[in-house]
Amino acid sequence: MKLFKRILRIVLFLLLVALAYGIWYAWRSFPIISGYGAKNMASAVFLQHRNPADVLKEELDFFPVSKGTYTINREDSSVTGSVWGFAKRKAIYRTGVGCTLVNDLSEAEIRNQHFNLPAIPPQNRDSIAWPYGDKISDSLPPNFDNKALQQAIDSAMQMPSKRGTPAYTRAFLVVYDGNIVGERYASGFNKNTVQIGWSMTKSLTSAVIGVLVKAGKLNPDAPAPVPEWQNTNKEKIKLKDLLHQSSGLDYTEDYNGPSEATNMLFKRGDMGAFTAKLPLKYEPGTIFYYSSGNANILSRIIRHTVGDSVYAGFPYKALFHKINMYSLVLEPDASGTYVGSSYSYASARDFARFGLFYYNNGVWNGEQLLPANWVKETIQPAASNKQQRYGYQFWLNGQDDKDPSKRWFPDAPADMFFADGYGGQNIFIIPSKKLIIVRLGVHTVDENKYLREVIAAVKN
Repeated sequence: MKLFKRILRIVLFLLLVALAYGIWYAWRSFPIISGYGAKNMASAVFLQHRNPADVLKEELDFFPVSKGTYTINREDSSVTGSVWGFAKRKAIYRTGVGCTLVNDLSEAEIRNQHFNLPAIPPQNRDSIAWPYGDKISDSLPPNFDNKALQQAIDSAMQMPSKRGTPAYTRAFLVVYDGNIVGERYASGFNKNTVQIGWSMTKSLTSAVIGVLVKAGKLNPDAPAPVPEWQNTNKEKIKLKDLLHQSSGLDYTEDYNGPSEATNMLFKRGDMGAFTAKLPLKYEPGTIFYYSSGNANILSRIIRHTVGDSVYAGFPYKALFHKINMYSLVLEPDASGTYVGSSYSYASARDFARFGLFYYNNGVWNGEQLLPANWVKETIQPAASNKQQRYGYQFWLNGQDDKDPSKRWFPDAPADMFFADGYGGQNIFIIPSKKLIIVRLGVHTVDENKYLREVIAAVKN
């Protein structure tokens, strides 16, 4: 009997521990699940005008997000997410700036924010030649194997994810020598559909930093102008360290549960301020660690540099509308700062325009919009990145994980650099092959395979 009672006490204790852990996990994780689902459903429904059932099937079908419930309110353009009725989180849509999770500030305060955005020129873009418009040439260059190219695009569109499940590739676009030579879209998507860039947004943020460097308002080699860092051990963090993902901040980029990344994106109203307050873990400039937090600090620096009165319209006026990226939507956090790490939406053609802009060394329509050496500096590997795979918020074709003597993408040239986002959103820029390749979808596929097949279509 004593042994039985002892076993019973142990069992009850273990059950209480398991219950306590479950409550603790739910308290930390449920708001992230609700927030992730609400934000992505809201952007899909109100910005992309998609069917909610498709979003549940394609974007929100994985555990634990699939355990969430998402209620769409078309009267106030919002989506509320919850997990079994708990941890409700609301995302609201506002014309021109997309969707924002309600965090820290009240919904009324967020809805009362004013964004002074530049107007898009009223013009028939289908009558204006690419890349300034959308009129595409019918002829292909003589050194291009069109049959091989179309087969490569077919293969890319049908390619399964790396897990063997449908990848839901929505757009695949190839630019050669400045001209669109191949383009394909999934059913329900077309050249005008805006699609999420996820972490390709980091590369857009870097470009806006470049504009401010050219204007003499920022210096990559100077301490990053972050108010909280003055007179602390973090004031030695350079702007270049943030660009190189080498700030040294104590931050974890993990999306499998509660972390600085998920707390920042789904539970904080001012993402840049949240990350700026983190303690220093490493000496700045010495350790490479990929961090969405660094990008959101950069976005906040842009806001502080230009001032609130012009900030909302600045990225568009100073850069993106100048390169004819008129579909682009940058989504802000609750504080009104653009989420420079993750939340940009644009058409595949506009993402291709951005790639072409970098291919042309920051020149558009004869105007040098970035410093003359900015792209060159962008593609120099960070000293802290031993695999030589990262520059100024762009990825590089550096070393393979297992064999340093090989390139990361072995069938692509060494000079390739690219913007990369979660789920295989990519803008590959290959100067030596005169190629820009854009792929947009839900899940990551074998990028090396489609790169190899597209490159093989160039007969030079």
